[in-house]
Amino acid sequence: MLVASPRMGHVDILLGDLLERLGIEYMVPPKSSERTLALGSKHAPEFSCLPLKINIGNFIEALENGADTLIMAGGRGPCRFGYYAEVEKRILNEAGYEFEMVVVEPPSMGISKFLGPIKEASGKSSRKIIKALKESFPKAQAYDMLEKYVLQNRCYEVIPGSTTKAYKQAMDVLSNIKSTSEVEGYLREAISVVDEVDKDPSRDVLKIGIIGEFFILLEPFANFDIEEWLGSRGVYLERSVYVTDWIGPAGENPVGGASPSEIAELAKPYLSHAVGGEGLQSVGHTIHYARDGFDGVVHMFPFTCMPETIAKSILPRVARDIHIPIIHFTIDEQTGKAGIATRMEAFLDLLMSKKRARAGN
Repeated sequence: MLVASPRMGHVDILLGDLLERLGIEYMVPPKSSERTLALGSKHAPEFSCLPLKINIGNFIEALENGADTLIMAGGRGPCRFGYYAEVEKRILNEAGYEFEMVVVEPPSMGISKFLGPIKEASGKSSRKIIKALKESFPKAQAYDMLEKYVLQNRCYEVIPGSTTKAYKQAMDVLSNIKSTSEVEGYLREAISVVDEVDKDPSRDVLKIGIIGEFFILLEPFANFDIEEWLGSRGVYLERSVYVTDWIGPAGENPVGGASPSEIAELAKPYLSHAVGGEGLQSVGHTIHYARDGFDGVVHMFPFTCMPETIAKSILPRVARDIHIPIIHFTIDEQTGKAGIATRMEAFLDLLMSKKRARAGN
């Protein structure tokens, strides 16, 4: 058995570590590319969203490289994500690919639905799977905490690209983690690698929050490496979702620092119920960033994404009420990096002008 999953942020690190502990061989698909997207777009329905197309492309490239088992997260509405696994399985079967599809439902749908597919694929008991999860999850959280630290510090680098270089070295440090007792020590060491980068802490930087659909936010190929692009232009960043917060069963969001219940309470004057995906969270996090003194918000989501389309219709009122500028990017396979960069540069100029005007008053 050779298992593969779609690429998305640090999911491959969590899955790879977990499956290794369960004695299952795991293969990371090739890095998402224009070829990946072209393969997915060829086989997916035209009006399906970008994440589904990239997922299909990831799976095809994994199958071409020898994978025989595909693992995909399940879920339930109103977001269409809950249908992805079945839709992808049918599309790939119709394209002539043979494989086993393992669908892992979120713990919120019942522990048996969550553990059952993993038990069947690994042949391990529930106790051993839970033990492996408890060992793998803190390691994955360390990667998220390191990533958050980089997002907050790249804006101060003196030599362009030095933080990204240090980040890669720091990730190598975290790869040495074997047990939960080692997480804290290796995380400190990894952060110290980033701290060695020459910085100018006196630099006047913009603070921007990034909100939107989780796949677009977490997968650099899907968002055109927007975080590195912004950080290299002197922007302090915070993101509304991190991998382990997104899948964490406790719902406390220790990496992001704000729990779903806190964010939902902030959103309540504008949106009082869940609309699927991160729709509610996008509204709540915008208010959260405004209260923390951020200069602006970047909203990114796939074309045809219903939850984020709902959020987009509400956010202009939020922006007016709490006086925070928001720029929206709807992403599909036709979106180009140059267009994103042009609009973003204008947005940064606007934010800096507003910031300087406030400082002059």
